[in-house]
Amino acid sequence: MIRVKVKPKSIVISGHADYDELGKDIVCSSVSSIVTTTVNAILVFDKHTIKYAVKEGLVKIDIIKKDETTKKLLDNMVSLLIELTHDYPKNIKVERE
Repeated sequence: MIRVKVKPKSIVISGHADYDELGKDIVCSSVSSIVTTTVNAILVFDKHTIKYAVKEGLVKIDIIKKDETTKKLLDNMVSLLIELTHDYPKNIKVERE
């Protein structure tokens, strides 16, 4: 299961969806696309608002400066991930702390 932990100053996405085999997992692919697009968009506007780290099965986004654009993009990312939980509740979970 992919777990998304949303905190005031960070977002951590960890785990694997296990919806299908490696390379065919549409849940993992969706999460990767949503997160990558969001991080890239934020960096285009201001590369100093976030720091991020990517490892196998883990993405950590630290929020350094929460300007309006960064807030909207991160809120949109979380909303899209929550939408996935409606269709794939056994594969992704979003928690706010």
